[in-house]
Amino acid sequence: MLKKISRAFTLIEMLVVIAIIAVLVALLFPAMSGMQERGKVTQEMNNLRQVGLGTQMYLNDNDNNFFPAASTTSWMLLLNPKYVGAWKVFQSPFDIRTASQSATDAPVSYGLNSNALGLLAEKVTNPSGFIAYAPAQSGGTTTTFQGKPTSAAPGITVLKDTSNVGGTATGGTHANRKRINAVFSDWHVETLTWTTFVNDVPSATDQGAAQRWVPSPSPTP
Repeated sequence: MLKKISRAFTLIEMLVVIAIIAVLVALLFPAMSGMQERGKVTQEMNNLRQVGLGTQMYLNDNDNNFFPAASTTSWMLLLNPKYVGAWKVFQSPFDIRTASQSATDAPVSYGLNSNALGLLAEKVTNPSGFIAYAPAQSGGTTTTFQGKPTSAAPGITVLKDTSNVGGTATGGTHANRKRINAVFSDWHVETLTWTTFVNDVPSATDQGAAQRWVPSPSPTP
């Protein structure tokens, strides 16, 4: 009668199996990271849509006037809670600060175009080209944010040629800092390349650059 012989893996076979698993993990990791980033992009676009919708309702109740230029109340406090119910809407998924529902310490990741302060909405001649809100980043080589809805920082506005509140941002929020989301004053949300976002000089390939920040002709309240 033949005896059954159980054969164990040799060391070389074990190493081959481990190497194959390592290769598969290396192949899957970028795909998983890409899926996670795409999820954050989608969540942020939803946040911006809610901010845009809240602003539309605010405009309807305030004779189509954007937020007062001289107000000591931040635009977030003017929107929350009547028009935007939750503070978490103002926090980007790319913002790693701890979320809060307190009006004194809730992180705010988004900024308002400073050219909209004190502006009558119909003075914007190109609503589909005029950026209203975008992620307001602080300077640095990584994506970081600053801003809270307190009277100490009532503006948290987007500057003319950058999304930064406290220095010069070095790129967007995703796609290796090459892209950034923004909501325009016709309230559509769009993902822009960073170079398009910061460009305010019209060219043959980007004729609407100036109107992303300053509606042409320059509006008056």
